[in-house]
Amino acid sequence: MVDRMITRWPLVIAIWAAGLGVAAQYGKISIIFDRMVELYPAAGGALSFTVSLVGIVGIVFGLVAGLFVSSIGFRRTMVWCLWIGAAMSALQALHLPFGLFLLTRLIEGISHLGVVVAGPTLIAALSSNRDRGLAMTLWSTFFGVAFALLAWFGLPLVHSQGLLSLFAAHALIMAGLALWLGFALRTVPVPARAPFPALAELPALHMPVYRSPWKVAPAAGWVFYTCCFVSILTVIPPYIAEDLRALVLGAMPLASIATSMTLGVFLLRHIPAVKVAQLGFVLCACGVLWLWLMPGYPAACIALAGAMGLVQGASFAAVPQLNDDDAARAQSGGVMAQAGNLGNTIGTPLMVLALGLGSFSGLMAVLLALFLGGFLVHVLLAQRRRSMLA
Repeated sequence: MVDRMITRWPLVIAIWAAGLGVAAQYGKISIIFDRMVELYPAAGGALSFTVSLVGIVGIVFGLVAGLFVSSIGFRRTMVWCLWIGAAMSALQALHLPFGLFLLTRLIEGISHLGVVVAGPTLIAALSSNRDRGLAMTLWSTFFGVAFALLAWFGLPLVHSQGLLSLFAAHALIMAGLALWLGFALRTVPVPARAPFPALAELPALHMPVYRSPWKVAPAAGWVFYTCCFVSILTVIPPYIAEDLRALVLGAMPLASIATSMTLGVFLLRHIPAVKVAQLGFVLCACGVLWLWLMPGYPAACIALAGAMGLVQGASFAAVPQLNDDDAARAQSGGVMAQAGNLGNTIGTPLMVLALGLGSFSGLMAVLLALFLGGFLVHVLLAQRRRSMLA
């Protein structure tokens, strides 16, 4: 890729905003999950899939999504996926039957995956070498910032206008982003379009990546992190005092971002990224123990979120640290996207099941096991890397 002399920050911000839009495809349900029963009182435990179905497409196609996006075109993918997201939110605002609502959530997974694959590539194309690290760090914050904005502005909208108003507002925002980027990206140089991949070749592309302890390591830890992040923001609100709930839910993702961009950046200058991720997992486990002793305590919630920020930043940093060439990094990033969607998909149903079987203590026990699992999987993969080099 030819280096740009000047970063086109307005377009970088616009693409980051598109990231906020697709992150809200998870967040718009998470922040009202405790009230979704008002829309679908007969859904029962199936309500958990209103959060997680968005990730199904990413689970199946995450690793090879880059091949499809490069065939369709990065700009075209970005704009089309924003329009798909806008259409699905508009349909959801009509109070669809539950089965059709779940179908729209599955289709939103296409929208979500397309943007999260095309977005980083476009940002890299729009950034100079000097600014590319900062621009990509900005991109990595899109999930946390989206949840904060939804807590601050989405919840008041729901309180005043009802649940369906949130879906309508999201549809308008996604349509606005599609119009904006459809116009603004017309002159952006992007990588040449590649041949469309043959479906028969897709399975063979996965196994070499899964078998590599270098390529799979960031994803192996990431699946434990993502299994917890969205689900915590989804199931923990009822335990937080109602008068503090919006403030705490808005502060939690911001605490994660702040830790990642301050303490996390400092540690990554002196410690390998995998070690920083392991430290983050241990601190997350400590935060769970604090929250277990003091359910819903605001400081414990924010401390847990802050510890998760170390895992977030270090996991992204581990991809280039463990993989030297661009092809290996692309494969590692693809399986990381796949793992993230897997974690987001199974996390909320798992937490709802834990709550149903073991109440709050069951939830805390599962979270503790997941964070310790994230630590241990990095230990095991580090041992495997050492043994393969010996």
